[in-house]
Amino acid sequence: MTVFYADSKNSSFFFLLSSFKFLPLRVETINHQERIMPKHPRWQDEYWLLLMQLYLRKPEGLKPIYSRKMVELGLELHIEPQYLYDQMFRLRQLDTPRLERLWKRYANSPQRLAKGVKMLRTMKGLGNAEEFYNGVETQQDTWEQDFLPLAEDTSLKPVMLIMVLDLYFRLTPNTMVAETPEVQELAKLMRIDVGKVVEIMEIYQVCDPYLNRSEIVLSPLVRPCQKVWQRYGNDKPETLAAVAAQMRNYFY
Repeated sequence: MTVFYADSKNSSFFFLLSSFKFLPLRVETINHQERIMPKHPRWQDEYWLLLMQLYLRKPEGLKPIYSRKMVELGLELHIEPQYLYDQMFRLRQLDTPRLERLWKRYANSPQRLAKGVKMLRTMKGLGNAEEFYNGVETQQDTWEQDFLPLAEDTSLKPVMLIMVLDLYFRLTPNTMVAETPEVQELAKLMRIDVGKVVEIMEIYQVCDPYLNRSEIVLSPLVRPCQKVWQRYGNDKPETLAAVAAQMRNYFY
């Protein structure tokens, strides 16, 4: 497999790629003895700097898949957090000589790392969705939509509706009220009014076929809640519980 590198006339790009010791400015044959995981179509080797900076962020170490900073980086790069998590795990393991050289160059030099990250983010097309995907038809993945504000209520995101649905299956209808400690705790965690959590639970009661409620709920959140119910409401509760447990890290 052969890799070609960018035109060295672009001095900024030249500097950054040169700083990657494992990216010499020539044609290079990749050593296939190195273990290489399937590459994401939007992943670029320069993104290792972004992952390293996040990894070194206190508390230093592997960050949860849906931690806020991991999600924000995923939204910036349009790469799902699970893939970034897997790449960060590779970075921690230093599973190739190339990553070892990258780590030696940047891990113990915060200023050099910060300079590289700043340059990367200001380079044309990197970290800028409009420029990077200019002329390319793209569609937001479901995971991205989960962390973007709802058009119906910008104080809420689908991830919050998912968290409420998980709690919904842990309570009975008569406990889905503002006075219930679990409802208050979730509202506090997500930094929203407890009444909003109760409103979402009331909509889920109408969505729930086992309750057989036929009344009409006049709320702009009906459609977003129905979408979440269609994804998780008829699945096994433990599946939703596992997803919600990971997403909980987003709110810390």
